[in-house]
Amino acid sequence: MGAVGGLGPLATGAAVSVLAATAALVQPWAGRARDAGRLPDVPGMAGGLAVAVAGLLVAAVVPGLFGVLVAAVAIGFGTGVVTPLGFAHLAASTPRERLGQTMGSAEVGRELGDAGGPLLVGVLAAAASLGWGLTGLAVVLSVLVVALWVGAASRR
Repeated sequence: MGAVGGLGPLATGAAVSVLAATAALVQPWAGRARDAGRLPDVPGMAGGLAVAVAGLLVAAVVPGLFGVLVAAVAIGFGTGVVTPLGFAHLAASTPRERLGQTMGSAEVGRELGDAGGPLLVGVLAAAASLGWGLTGLAVVLSVLVVALWVGAASRR
């Protein structure tokens, strides 16, 4: 995004650091809010994903440093909320005798997402443009938001 937006390596690296710092600051807050019952799992995960979707769409349409930084904060915030809620939800809903297996599988899934998202963006960017690649990932995350709500509604 930085190169496409005409940014140098320093500005682009700073944006990556903003994303990482935002996620690192939000994760403990989200975990504490969940533990205190102030941030329910499904609405929290859906909301976090929705904020990440917004960040991806900003990145796709707002050029330059401003777009990159707004996207970095939104994506960092979204992942910072989703990660602790998702892992805590799995831990709380897994039988004790399967906790290690479940959490290990969850970590593999997270790693696949860490690799799969950039691969999806790259494939779509190579076929069309970076904006379309980011929009494609935003669509996938939007489908996950809907799946969370539908899954929660079917369990009621």
